[in-house]
Amino acid sequence: MHMTLEHRQRSLPPIRYLLVLWLFVLSAVAFLDRTNISIAGVHISREFAIDNTHLGWVFSAFLIGYAIFQIPAGILAKRFGPRRVLSFGVACCGVFAALTALVPPGVHGALLILAIVRFGLGAGEAVIYPAASQFVKRWFPVGERGMANGLIFAGVGMGAGLTPPFVTLIILQHGWRAAFWFSAAADAIACLVWYLAARDTPAEHHLVGEAENALIREERNQPRDPIVREESTNDAKPAIPWFEIFTNKEILALTLSYFAFVYVAWIFFAWFYIYMTQARGLNLKTSAAFSMLPFIAMTIGCLSGGAVSDWIGTRFGLRMGRCLLPALALALTAVLLVAGSRAHGAAMAAVILACSAGVLYISQSGFWAVTADIAGENVGVVSAVMNMGGQAGGACTATLTPLIAAHFGWEMSFVTAAAIALLGGAAWLVINPLEPCRE
Repeated sequence: MHMTLEHRQRSLPPIRYLLVLWLFVLSAVAFLDRTNISIAGVHISREFAIDNTHLGWVFSAFLIGYAIFQIPAGILAKRFGPRRVLSFGVACCGVFAALTALVPPGVHGALLILAIVRFGLGAGEAVIYPAASQFVKRWFPVGERGMANGLIFAGVGMGAGLTPPFVTLIILQHGWRAAFWFSAAADAIACLVWYLAARDTPAEHHLVGEAENALIREERNQPRDPIVREESTNDAKPAIPWFEIFTNKEILALTLSYFAFVYVAWIFFAWFYIYMTQARGLNLKTSAAFSMLPFIAMTIGCLSGGAVSDWIGTRFGLRMGRCLLPALALALTAVLLVAGSRAHGAAMAAVILACSAGVLYISQSGFWAVTADIAGENVGVVSAVMNMGGQAGGACTATLTPLIAAHFGWEMSFVTAAAIALLGGAAWLVINPLEPCRE
């Protein structure tokens, strides 16, 4: 006997959490795409005679493409909805992952070709988090946004954490190009599932029951949400308040702090594997094993940070929940970066630096939850502005880290990141999630 639609709705977990779990998968796949080159970079450098400084240019090309297309991605997410925009972006990632694998051996101008392909990959990935932020704004009440963003960004740690051992295994058995073919296949599958399963709003999803729909609408209309609006609709699309966005104190402070956040994060995404190999003298397999630790810690940090942010916000106020945690996390990250860089043994250094990555990611959900708190239906654009500033920080890391290491040593690279983390933590002192960006 076939179950009725109503029975299916009652028997399923909340659809918003099933969909946000797939956003976790999309996030993991995205970070497989962006970190696989740091593992393959050792082999690519040998094949094409590219040193660390020039390899940093390839890393930066991804981040430049990613940053440039953040605001267009936010506009597209608002205009066309997170379902189609995310599907298109992930499909583009698959294409550029495949193009990386197709760079011919011994080709003239390999550095330029790789940089162009990575720029394209960055442009494709640019839509993922602005669109995910738009999804969280439409599907989750204020009190669940920290957890929702924590789940999404836990995929960062999962994807980046599984990349070192898995990609190393693929490379050792089949060559570095096979790792990019695997990434392309993962993109295609993740994209297809999202397109089939997701909808832009709860009202459009046939498996969302009346109780869940009512809960989302009711809690999103509580007074603590400073800029509540009934959404639906793609019919009425008010103009984006660009002047307010680029002059708003909260958005400017968020962008500055996210610059610091991503600067530190990209030391782990781009250089940690190479650091463990070159500075700590480990072989490729051992480096891959140690390189998992920061990303495991990131996953734990994301999940715990999102849950704690919501818990504190519910009991002590939204500003305390959203802002206190990131400020403390970034300050403690700075301390651990310095301590880890000065540790004598490779294992001790890896553990302490992994802890710094985990503590850093306790702050992650706060950034994206606050953009949803203050920006309403413009959340895709506002989060894109913040993320654009963040990726500028990542591009600085990709280029500056090997230069600082070459001239002053790897320890100074981590000390520089620690100083920037302190600045990022201080920026949270002026952020108030109860101050909306007016539309």
